Amino acid sequence: MKLLLPDSLPLAPELPEGVTAVTYAAAAPVPDEHLDAEALVVWGSPVASLAAVADRMPRLRWVQSLAAGPDAVLAAGFPPGVVITSGAGLHSPTVTEHALALVLSLVRRLPAAARAQAEHRWDRELGGLQPLHPEGAVTTLLGARVLIWGFGAIASTLAPVLRSLGASVRGVARSAGQRAGCVVVAEDRLDDELRRTDVLVMVLPSTPATRSALDADRLAALPAHAHVVNVGRGSTVDEAALVAALAAGRLAGAALDVTATEPLPADSPLWDAPNLLLTPHAAGGRPVGADELVAANVAALLAGRELRNVVDR
Repeated sequence: MKLLLPDSLPLAPELPEGVTAVTYAAAAPVPDEHLDAEALVVWGSPVASLAAVADRMPRLRWVQSLAAGPDAVLAAGFPPGVVITSGAGLHSPTVTEHALALVLSLVRRLPAAARAQAEHRWDRELGGLQPLHPEGAVTTLLGARVLIWGFGAIASTLAPVLRSLGASVRGVARSAGQRAGCVVVAEDRLDDELRRTDVLVMVLPSTPATRSALDADRLAALPAHAHVVNVGRGSTVDEAALVAALAAGRLAGAALDVTATEPLPADSPLWDAPNLLLTPHAAGGRPVGADELVAANVAALLAGRELRNVVDR
């Protein structure tokens, strides 16, 4: 079996005898001499490059995306008989780190401190003697009500960390249940949850159903002291509505690691929105454990077993 590995990160999975690994340039379509491959690992390939070969690989049986959300692979148009697996779980540690950094930056008012520093101004409102829970503001995770919308592998890693810092954590997903020690409610109860949320962390995938899921009505359901953090996909937030809510003071702050258009255009209103922290899709980008996942799925494919992280489509 020929297995194609991208050159966009160093990969060295332990492969069984009879499997030949070939490295290809991830930024370009798979070259003609390797269109006979049976397995393809994808990381960082443009949709156009994948689409250019999606129907030209007659022996292809399986595509492994190393992204948590395999948007590019799904958009490329691989035939229905090709099994697609995602990189769910590979980004949980790094995205958890980044989400926590963004949450703490907002709650501990680091953007305001940075503005004061730029002005050479010692802001006495940010330091010194102050109440633990001031009226109309969230300045600590102790006792804060955190809602994670999109409760998969990343949320299951993030939730215990937030709880260890004193937050009360609940989740919202397509189905209700108990996950990672948290109560997770179904999406039909989302609006009720938003009304009692101090910090909303979004980890939603990009699908037709999640497009602009955080719209003007749902932003209005949040308390004015609430913060919003998005480390999922940019398409899930109505950006114009978010800017309007921040400008009107109907939302205390927001932090976006992802935007609907990336790179974010220089004329986007997001750049100048008040109390908005932007990072350039920096939460993930470093799949942890990719070799082990690829090796496990190669072995499962050859043995005719169920692969890990199969994507429904």
